[in-house]
Amino acid sequence: MASGIMTRSQIKTPNVAVLLPCYNEAATIGAVVRGFKAALPQAQIHVYDNNSTDGTALHAMLAGAAVVRERRQGKGHVVRRMFADIDADIYLMADGDGTYAPEDGEELIRTLLTERADMVVGTRRGVHSDAGRNGHALGNRIFNILYRTIFGQDFTDIFSGYRAFSRRFVKSFPAVSAGFEIETEMSVHASRLKLPVAELELDYGRRPEGSHSKLSTLKDGGKILWMFAMLMKETRPFAFFGLISAFFMLSSMAFMAPVLAEYFETGLVNRMPTWVLSMALMMISFMVFTAGLILDSVARSRAEQLRIHYLSVGAPSQGLMPEKLMETAQGARTTRIA
Repeated sequence: MASGIMTRSQIKTPNVAVLLPCYNEAATIGAVVRGFKAALPQAQIHVYDNNSTDGTALHAMLAGAAVVRERRQGKGHVVRRMFADIDADIYLMADGDGTYAPEDGEELIRTLLTERADMVVGTRRGVHSDAGRNGHALGNRIFNILYRTIFGQDFTDIFSGYRAFSRRFVKSFPAVSAGFEIETEMSVHASRLKLPVAELELDYGRRPEGSHSKLSTLKDGGKILWMFAMLMKETRPFAFFGLISAFFMLSSMAFMAPVLAEYFETGLVNRMPTWVLSMALMMISFMVFTAGLILDSVARSRAEQLRIHYLSVGAPSQGLMPEKLMETAQGARTTRIA
């Protein structure tokens, strides 16, 4: 096995971008920006203001962040804009409401680099038992179970907004969501392409007085459920259309059964409209099943294209090392690698 020497001059600190999408977070954004500047002094802090009316942009600017305004309302629009605008080696995304500790950012980055992952999710400790409101906690449990049932076992907290990404992930992620469903779309993208991912359990804080959640349990829950259906249709069309086909087939058999029973008993078909309806439903079932088979092949082809595009983005350099790991290694003049 060949070995080589990597000198300290060859080990560089990664270019880290901290991304903070915000909407009316004036009460917390200043402290959040200062927290990240203290925890990650070499990082660039970017605040994308989504039409706030409470001075969020001014507070972020005074705290030292680069501020950009995104006029299209919705977190998905903001994340799509951030991913398109900003170039970095590592992206760290958090919320501007102060519920995530900036001090945990370095551990997310360390995990991203040491495990050579494309996304690390900071799962929220205790969020499933108490997310501020009982409706939110119940929704978290239901949607996470539903996600693992449909898309795989990669994640236990798909709604966490505290995540670290590689450049490969960010520049190959085809964000289409408009709102808070964007985290779900990120998770499905990683599961679909079987990207290396990791989770890190972190404490989840409370909003300070004067800061309020923008989530609506029923409205946003409905949007997320719709997103689940759309993502299942796009990524697992055979399963999606197979369920619809099964529904039509069962309906057909329910209408067909009494007509057949009567025919075998008397030799007559007295309920011809019911028989015609049952056969129409059976034909629809076959057509939907066939559509699912065809679209499954299309989905596989699209996944292959996404994978090729992902591979076309340069892999992260093996010489990247978190700043504090560099400080730990400062006493060593060289590091031997295989």
